[in-house]
Amino acid sequence: MAEKKPHRVNFDLAGKRVFVAGHRGMVGAAVVRRLAAEGCEILTVDRKGCDLTRQAEVERWMADARPDVAFVCAATVGGILANDTRPVDFLYDNLMIEANVIKTAHDVGVKKLLFLGSSCIYPQLAAQPMTEDALLTGALEPTNQWYAIAKIAGLKLCEAYRRQKGADFISAMPTNLYGPGDNFDLAASHVIPALMRKAHEATLAHRPSMQVWGTGKPRREFLHVDDLADALVFLMKHYSGDQTVNVGTGEDIAIADLAAMICDIVDYGGELVFDPSKPDGTPRKLLDVSRLSGLGWRARTGLEEGLSSTYRWFLEHQTEFRGL
Repeated sequence: MAEKKPHRVNFDLAGKRVFVAGHRGMVGAAVVRRLAAEGCEILTVDRKGCDLTRQAEVERWMADARPDVAFVCAATVGGILANDTRPVDFLYDNLMIEANVIKTAHDVGVKKLLFLGSSCIYPQLAAQPMTEDALLTGALEPTNQWYAIAKIAGLKLCEAYRRQKGADFISAMPTNLYGPGDNFDLAASHVIPALMRKAHEATLAHRPSMQVWGTGKPRREFLHVDDLADALVFLMKHYSGDQTVNVGTGEDIAIADLAAMICDIVDYGGELVFDPSKPDGTPRKLLDVSRLSGLGWRARTGLEEGLSSTYRWFLEHQTEFRGL
């Protein structure tokens, strides 16, 4: 039986005080850019002003700021290597951030809150494309289980506040992201910035080949961060429910093809050498975005267009990255 089309609501952001937690991160910065068109007052705070892992600091700052709306974009994030080698950071930091912000938002009277999950919290071998109800139906992918468990807890905390307290707290499940503000540090980056930086450096050094982690066979879906920001604002304005909502393009690409596309954009003509001794991660990760499509939103940025603009941003900011 087909899922019932989600009910669309109208929640106006104009004139409201909107807290963007994590405004310096890639997602938070994109949400701030998108909110500029909504006629709202944007509230932000850096770690010196409020460490979100510290409950007392969060309570003090939010009691003073009194936001009407909150986007919880703050998180400790990274690629396979970072997840696998820093499990405490990915589990503890994310648990503390979400618990402190979500609880305090309810305590200070936030009218609506949106929490960000991640498609990597779905089971490792979930049926493709992944629907929202696949959550918690199987084992997690081992290399990112610490981050996944924390994010699942955040989703469930929002659901619990809806059920017990009647709070209008919602959650969204974005697919793999890329775009301006991404992390190009090879020790912590995701696949797109890692491949882009490797191709850039290989071009400058005239290297005949470039190594790519894994077999190149896994398939991934990628969403430009400005499209995500637009979707999050859309959901804040038009969705209210206890079920999370997938946010993606509904299209995926093999890592080998992605690497070749990035090499074309960077103008690197060397050979791609795949290293099967490195982990592939989940074989395929594609979201079913029919729930979001049913509400009336679709991604607009094509992958090649988005990668090209991201590389331009990288070239403008490359001196900020370690080792460059």
